[in-house]
Amino acid sequence: MSEFSGSCCAPEGGHGGSTATEEPLAGDSGSTEGMALLDGGEFLMGCEDSRAYPDDGEGPVRRVTLDPFAISTTAVSNAEFAEFVRVTGYRTEAERFGWSFVFGGLLPDDFPPTQGVAAAPWWRVVEGSDWSRPEGPQSDIEGREHHPAVHVTWADARAYCQWAGLRLPTEAEWEYAARAGLRGCAFPWGDELEPDGRHRMNVWQGEFPQRNTRADGWYGTCPVNEFPPNEFGLYNTTGNVWEWCQDRFVASRGSHDPAQQRRVAKGGSYLCHDSYCLRYRVSARQGITPDSSTGNTGFRVAGSVESNRGG
Repeated sequence: MSEFSGSCCAPEGGHGGSTATEEPLAGDSGSTEGMALLDGGEFLMGCEDSRAYPDDGEGPVRRVTLDPFAISTTAVSNAEFAEFVRVTGYRTEAERFGWSFVFGGLLPDDFPPTQGVAAAPWWRVVEGSDWSRPEGPQSDIEGREHHPAVHVTWADARAYCQWAGLRLPTEAEWEYAARAGLRGCAFPWGDELEPDGRHRMNVWQGEFPQRNTRADGWYGTCPVNEFPPNEFGLYNTTGNVWEWCQDRFVASRGSHDPAQQRRVAKGGSYLCHDSYCLRYRVSARQGITPDSSTGNTGFRVAGSVESNRGG
């Protein structure tokens, strides 16, 4: 296991011997039924205001042009991931290596002592935790079938995509879809965190990490279709779980990863709180090693479609 080198949002699992590979995925053979079909085009990507973290490389704001694409309206759920496992017999990297990172606040009070992360002690190394046992051997996903699949590495996410004939979204596709046509806004619905006093995403409420008031209704993950969707029909692009993208992570102001092994994750998670992590914005990003497995990281899928612009 490698030392913690990620942000406070997501420790890096360091499952040595990860099966992550660079072979491209076709991304065109799978069905896009039920997905959001987006025309693409030009949009402004990134952020340069005071809410951004310079080392994350959100800036500069730049014009990006995208081809048409499809993207799932939700993160892949436990039920969907379970079907993939049932059909293929796939074992995730957390299952093969026998452990993953779990947020300590989700463990029972009588849970045996576990190894923590010095830089972020709320993260615990829990043996036997994986996508089907999110908090360890004493847990399961019963009643959470429609919550996002977590404890999946980048390689696990790509394996699911390969089975589905789809692919992970690029960072630009992800951000375009999350913005839903809004220019320069922090969130998928605008700049106000809680418009009209209503919660629009699942993030930490209260004082992190000691007290979560659950004012938004959740402690841990929520269903993939919780809260209103954005104008493109996508749910929970901010909050709930970080989502893997296809791209390598390179910060515009100098990479902290000279070998460029990290991959981009977008959207923030149920652990984000403005007192220490304001990464629950559409432009926010972090780089995570592809063998990282945590209880707050999942993914959604994308695919290529023919253009329907110009008539």
